[in-house]
Amino acid sequence: MADTALVLGGGGPVGGAWLAGVLAGLTDSGVDPARADVVIGSSAGAVFGTRLLSGVSARELYERQLSGADAVRLPVTAGRTARYLWAALGSRDPQRSTARLARAALRARTGPEADVLSTVGVLLDGRHDWPARELRIAAVDTLTGQVEAFDSHSGVTLLEAVAASCAVPVVWPPVQAAGRRWMDGGSRSTANLQLARGYRRVLAVVPLPRAVGPHPSAAQQAAELSADGAGVALLTPDRAARRAMGRNMVDDARRPAAARAGHAQATALAAAVAEVWNG
Repeated sequence: MADTALVLGGGGPVGGAWLAGVLAGLTDSGVDPARADVVIGSSAGAVFGTRLLSGVSARELYERQLSGADAVRLPVTAGRTARYLWAALGSRDPQRSTARLARAALRARTGPEADVLSTVGVLLDGRHDWPARELRIAAVDTLTGQVEAFDSHSGVTLLEAVAASCAVPVVWPPVQAAGRRWMDGGSRSTANLQLARGYRRVLAVVPLPRAVGPHPSAAQQAAELSADGAGVALLTPDRAARRAMGRNMVDDARRPAAARAGHAQATALAAAVAEVWNG
C-alpha cells in the first residue's frame, strides 16, 4: 500500500471556503494535510488542491476567503437549476442518471468554453505547470459517464484538467481535453474517494456529502476504503457549518462565515484526524 492521500471534494464557492477553513484549522492545530503523497481533487477541490501543491499555504487559502478574494460569479439561474435536477434525478440507475446529465450538459445553451478556462485561470493565479508532487484531478467523460483522473502524464494542461473538473453541467459547457469533452468531476461523486484506493491513510475533506442523484455518498465510499484496510478520516460540514454555509453554494456573501465554520470544526476534530493522518 502507498501511504497518504488527501482527497478534496467539490461544493462550489461556499463549499470551497469551508474546505479552505478546514485545511487551515488542521494546519494550525499541528496536522499538515499538505504533506500528502497524493492530492486528489474534484471541482472546487481541484482548485484548492492545485493551489496547495503549488506552494500556497493553507493559511493563505483561508485568509483569501475571509477577505473576499477569489470571488466567482457562476451563471446559475432558477431555470438551469431545474434542468440540472431534472436530468440528475430522472433515473434511479447511477449510470443512466449520469448519462442524462451529460446529455443535458452537451445540449445546454451556456457561455463559451473560454469562460470556464478564463475563470479557472484566475483562480489558479495564472499557474500553468503541473506541480512537482502528485496531483490527480477528477472529471467525468460526457461520452462514457465514467470518472477519470488527469495527472501530469495525461497529456493535458493543468488549466484544461482543472477547468474540466469544474465544468458544472448546464451552467458551464463541457471542456474539451484529450480529444473528449468533460464535465464536473463531482457529477457522480462529490469526493471520488475511490481514486484513493491503495493508500494506507486517507484524509477526505468533502463540503457536500453526496452528489445529486442515485450515487454513493462520501461516507459510503469511506467505508469501502476502510473495509479494504485503509485508515480514513472523513470531514463533512457539521451542523454549525451547514448553518453558516446555507443552501446556496454560490452565495459569495456566505464564504467568510463558511470558512470560519470550517476552521472551528477542524480545530475541534484535529486530535481525531491526527490519529489517522499521523499514524
